[in-house]
Amino acid sequence: MAMTLAITRLAEDRLAVSAGEVELFEYVFRPSMPPFEGPKPYLHPVRTLAGDVVTAYRPHDHRWHKGIAMTATDVSGQNFWGGVTYVHGQDYVALPNVGAMRHEQLIVTERGPERIGFTERLSWHTEAGEHWVDEVRELAVLDAADASWTLEVATTLTNIRGERLVLGSPTTQGRAMAGYTGLFWRGPRAFTDGEVIAADGGGGPEMMGRSARWLAYVGRHDEVDRCSTLLFLDHPDNKATHWFVRNTPFPAVNPSFAFFDPVELAPGATLSLRYRVVVADGAWDRDRLESYVEGHPW
Repeated sequence: MAMTLAITRLAEDRLAVSAGEVELFEYVFRPSMPPFEGPKPYLHPVRTLAGDVVTAYRPHDHRWHKGIAMTATDVSGQNFWGGVTYVHGQDYVALPNVGAMRHEQLIVTERGPERIGFTERLSWHTEAGEHWVDEVRELAVLDAADASWTLEVATTLTNIRGERLVLGSPTTQGRAMAGYTGLFWRGPRAFTDGEVIAADGGGGPEMMGRSARWLAYVGRHDEVDRCSTLLFLDHPDNKATHWFVRNTPFPAVNPSFAFFDPVELAPGATLSLRYRVVVADGAWDRDRLESYVEGHPW
């Protein structure tokens, strides 16, 4: 049976979505963080229906990793990911190029009881204060039943710079197998060495840089004798997605839109992307994952 969903404004900078008595996540849309960490909205803590937290916030190894966030590592040389920037021949370097995604407006578009949604407008500004990108971001929560719930994320990026933008990643700049950019999940440290399962018989850390219709991460929690599974689904219309995935030295999943090849946006052009993230109680095996995906087509 589907659970009743509700959305609550917690403060001037955040809201929460709940299913029954469980708060599924907080969405912080006006974050307070050092400029070096690339200020941008994020979801944390994200919880299963059992109440277990499946995101990490500001881990000591990468302080700019925050729960689930929409990011961009290289936009014509500007870093909207946060932290250091990969420079070919120099490795990672701290540069004056860390931009910010500024919240402009948020409108609740759906109020359930079995689906909750909201739309946010953002503007992307470089560290020098130049306004380069407008974004319309849509988030929705649905299918909160049977020990899982689904987050849908859709984003449309528009180049308003007045000249071409090139969206890339560390790999497009020369670092092998580090093509992270876009929607990014950082898992709890307890999920390190978790199991990676992917479509068409794929799985394991060797999914790094590969394409697949879906990819799942199974982790075990500290303190409680439970596991959780996150299933990430790539929309068929998305642009050349390749997976950035690690289970060591930390758990992370990112369906990258510019892993190997940059994406060019002419002035006024748009890039649209859609994803689903299913947050589930327990350790789902391949059969259960495949059955779920087959029963929930786009």
